Amino acid sequence: MTGVMTAGLAGAALLGASEPAAAQNFFQRLFNPEQKRQQEMQRQEELKRQKATTIKVAAPKFYPYKPDRWKTVSLQSLSKVQTAAVQPGPDLQTPAGQEDTVDLPSAPVGLTAFDKARPALKAMSVMVLPEVGDALLAFYREHPDFLWVSDGNANAAALQAMTALGEAGKYGLDPADYQIVAPDHAGLSAASDSTGDTGSPTQRQKELMAFEMELSAAVATYILDATRGRIDPNRLSGYHDLPRHDVDLVAALDALARAGDVEAAMEAHQPQGDHFKALMAELAALKAAEEASDRIEIAPGTFLKSGGSSPEMKNIVAAVAQNGSAELKRTHAATLAAYAGGEAYTPALVDLVKAYQKEHKLTPDGIVGKNTIRALVGVTNAAKIAKVHLAMERSRWLPEDLGARKVFINQPAFTATYTAPGEDPLSMRVVVGTKANQTNFFYDEVEIVEYNPYWGVPYSIIVNEMIPKLAQDPYYLDRSGYEVTTPSGQQVSSASVNWYAVASKQQSVNVRQYPGQSNALGELKILFPNEHHIYMHDTPHKSLFRKDSRAFSHGCVRLHDPKAMAAAVLGKSREYVSGQIAEGQNRQERVEGHLPVYVSYFTAWPEIDGQIRYYADVYDRDRHLLKALEKTEQTRVEARTS
Repeated sequence: MTGVMTAGLAGAALLGASEPAAAQNFFQRLFNPEQKRQQEMQRQEELKRQKATTIKVAAPKFYPYKPDRWKTVSLQSLSKVQTAAVQPGPDLQTPAGQEDTVDLPSAPVGLTAFDKARPALKAMSVMVLPEVGDALLAFYREHPDFLWVSDGNANAAALQAMTALGEAGKYGLDPADYQIVAPDHAGLSAASDSTGDTGSPTQRQKELMAFEMELSAAVATYILDATRGRIDPNRLSGYHDLPRHDVDLVAALDALARAGDVEAAMEAHQPQGDHFKALMAELAALKAAEEASDRIEIAPGTFLKSGGSSPEMKNIVAAVAQNGSAELKRTHAATLAAYAGGEAYTPALVDLVKAYQKEHKLTPDGIVGKNTIRALVGVTNAAKIAKVHLAMERSRWLPEDLGARKVFINQPAFTATYTAPGEDPLSMRVVVGTKANQTNFFYDEVEIVEYNPYWGVPYSIIVNEMIPKLAQDPYYLDRSGYEVTTPSGQQVSSASVNWYAVASKQQSVNVRQYPGQSNALGELKILFPNEHHIYMHDTPHKSLFRKDSRAFSHGCVRLHDPKAMAAAVLGKSREYVSGQIAEGQNRQERVEGHLPVYVSYFTAWPEIDGQIRYYADVYDRDRHLLKALEKTEQTRVEARTS
């Protein structure tokens, strides 16, 4: 205290005796506890603001894929026959209290061929997927008879089933996963068709029963793979949100038992949509075609604008001549004929490249960069086959019937397409999420069009992008056209919020941007409520639609022509939508009827004209799916050889 007093007196002396008021103010500032408290509070608030900037919201991740596990399923429980099924004579009556099951006697009268062979099941097991094992036990408890064996041999139904399994490749599946060999009984004696005196199964019965169970397991696995796919998409990454289809394998096997054409009945479990049929046709054509020996290459890194020159010019022209449509080559025949191999990028050649770009849905700017080069040289035959296989697998994650009326967003194509019976398809460019903020893969239903929308800022954007700005300017949101409210709806200043508590989820606030020209959602948004907070919307940043690769958003889907899409989903005119926006009011309108929306990811897909188009793997999801399929195949090989 003495030191403080001394310093205080010294300070007062420096002020001079003629300044008593100044001296009094000096002591008030020095010893005023309220002022010190306020200064400490300000310091603590600054520390909180800075601490808040250290918290970040992580994006979803890709997972190390864990394949479906196979297990050994014992068939011992099927080795005994239900008494009701045996219907024994008086000399074979079951003792009281043991009516449920009986051990089989030696070839009793009235037993079926399946019942005679049942003892072989006591020591028999199969290595299968858990769902397949459960289905086998349930099916043969309910249907205790051979499905694939008649008169001691593989029957016609078995041969049809094995044909279907052998042709699994045309559906993008691996026939090796379902390979079954029918037993050869040519060398067995007639006596081997009966059980011995002890009731033990003969070698022939063992082989027939093993064939029966193995073929049923293979057929069930095929149906499972055909219906839901081999990969569980939700194990791939946090970006996938696709419920895996339930498959009633017992009902499927029961239907096969009654089917007149087993092969057709099995193939009916494959997706039946036009998109899948187009992929099948493309796969068949690709497998039939040989890899082009005259494939043209353009040096990686080539970049060329009008008026420039490049030694790759001859390859660019050759690629257009090889891969351009007949119409393009007819329209620009004079340019192609006149080209003599020079390096100059002349106006005529620029027009040629622009026409090729337009034909391949690229921005027709005449600039030869990586996207144009990819379109010029194309994708190798092997790469196309791989992309089609992946597209067929992904197709199984979606509903079998996509619907005649729907919105289909394909992220790698950067397009959104609305289709409905009796209407011309509406397709437009879109902007999707960046690689760091990827758009999810899921499907839902379009419900609402909102005019002059507020933008409710997601928690991740508040934490990752807004809080650092608030650390520099606590009034940032107040100055920038945002409204901050408490959970009860009370509006507060952004400077009054403990943003560290918000970032650490100790406190909750709502932040939204007012409607207007600077609003991130533009003039309207189209909602299909989902946990990912993804929707379609307008944007003030129109220039991005001119780019060929359009991964720039935080995950939502920005529409090039939002008024046209809103009019389509509402069944109204574009003028009607414009009129609603012109009123300037924030208003919602419900979409009538069932309208599914698919926010999908396909690097090979049939477009409106039915032609399969190939796209770059913008999020590297092809690579992760290929790895998952490789792990799945390794697991299945180990199961087959165990």
